[in-house]
Amino acid sequence: MKNPPRRLRKAAVALGACMLGLSLLSAPAAEAKPVQALAPQSERAPEAEQFSREGVTTVGELRTITSSLSYAQDGRTQIISHPGAAYIKVHFSSLRLAPGEHVTVSSPDGQESHRYDRDLNRATGSDYTTDGRPGFWAMSVEGDTAVVTLHSKHPSRGNAAVIDRFWRGYDRAEIAQHNISTQSVCSTDARRDVVCYQSSHPTEYARGRAVARLLISGGGMCTTWRIGNTNRMLTNKHCFSTQSAVSGSEMQFNYQCSTCGGANPGAGTKVSGATLYKVSSGGSSQLDYALYSVNNFASIQGFGTLYLATSATTNGARIYIPGHGDGNPKRLSIYEDSQGGPLCSVRSANYNTHNISYSCDTSGGNSGSPVLNAGHRVIALHHLGGCPSNQGAKAHLIYNEIASLIDNNG
Repeated sequence: MKNPPRRLRKAAVALGACMLGLSLLSAPAAEAKPVQALAPQSERAPEAEQFSREGVTTVGELRTITSSLSYAQDGRTQIISHPGAAYIKVHFSSLRLAPGEHVTVSSPDGQESHRYDRDLNRATGSDYTTDGRPGFWAMSVEGDTAVVTLHSKHPSRGNAAVIDRFWRGYDRAEIAQHNISTQSVCSTDARRDVVCYQSSHPTEYARGRAVARLLISGGGMCTTWRIGNTNRMLTNKHCFSTQSAVSGSEMQFNYQCSTCGGANPGAGTKVSGATLYKVSSGGSSQLDYALYSVNNFASIQGFGTLYLATSATTNGARIYIPGHGDGNPKRLSIYEDSQGGPLCSVRSANYNTHNISYSCDTSGGNSGSPVLNAGHRVIALHHLGGCPSNQGAKAHLIYNEIASLIDNNG
């Protein structure tokens, strides 16, 4: 969340019932050869500092390594691990594969796996991100270990792939340590895992499926969501505002707990950013939006979409907010302070020229979340925190600027 310079404190990261924790497992049996986890050569690369400057929630750090996957029998599997990491995102500085060969980046149990061949496998749905330098970033793998495997029957003929960097996700304590936030949880934190409302608030639960966690260039976090009937996504300008940042970012749908207060979330469905269409003018206290598209759009269409309200809201209107505060699995803000108590509502429909205000609970990482009304239309784009006046940019003003670029007929 982009935070105004008032009432600053260290972010109190809500633990939530859906805890992240993945034990280190052995490499898949088919590749069960002696391998060593790679030790980082630097503590933190300079790129990791950008997020605190830009107001994005910092959720990881960049580490540098030196590793090659060769055609020799003992060079076909490499484990990249950082104990306690929330995710691992691997960078290949080069990939030299022959037809029929491919590399996979997988979780230790193989349930999450991303495949890359010499053409990066665009035709078969694999995805990746870029940062403007040679090579590419594999999609992130949830947990503290990534298993990188070369699949080839060729004899030894040099290095097939070279790994030079990886992002590792912070644990909850580190997220709190590395982020400064205003007090955006107003009184008691009433947010709950989205699945907690699947039966009691089925429409709110269903609309929340269109909301995704946004991993920015490997180490920053916001919230994003699908807007309208075509391949369009919306988030805050302060989350990203350039084509290179869009190309370097991941959108993770269905990152949520399967049971209320239950076990670890799955990896969901990850896609990368494609084309940046429009960003708002002015600063982060104004409309603060970025409109873009994703690759592999077909894979996320089933999660549904959201539509903008085209007229102003009113004081007292009921609202709810789905999002990924602190990078956590998706939660819903429906009640102000306690379950069954007062519902979240608009405090001021005209807080200022660009924003409405509310006390509905948010936190860092909620930047870009949709604020929906009782009719399930988006009335604001959340972007500023500071109880009792958390703020969202007025959706009808955003609509006026992007109407020609979206299909808002819901």
